[in-house]
Amino acid sequence: MGIIAWIVLGLIAGGLAKLIMPGRDPGGIIVTMLIGIAGALVGGFVFSLFGGGGVTGLNLGSIIVAIVGALILLALYRMIARPGGRTP
Repeated sequence: MGIIAWIVLGLIAGGLAKLIMPGRDPGGIIVTMLIGIAGALVGGFVFSLFGGGGVTGLNLGSIIVAIVGALILLALYRMIARPGGRTP
C-alpha cells in the first residue's frame, strides 16, 4: 500500500475515531488525524499479531482495523496529555 493510501486511510480512521470517542482532545483535530495515521499502523500490527489480515488496502476491513488502532492511540493520548495524567 502506498504512502498516500496510508495517509488517506489514517485521516479517515482519525475522523471516525473522533466521532466514536467524542470529547475535548488536548491537541485538537490535527493531532487526532495524526493519531489516526499512526493508528492505521498500530491497528495493522496488533491485528497481525492475533492472526488477522491487518491493513491491506483501502477497504472496509482495513478501515475497521485502522479505527481500532486510532481508538487505542487516542485513548492513550488522552490519558497521557491530561494535566496530571488523571481522569476527572
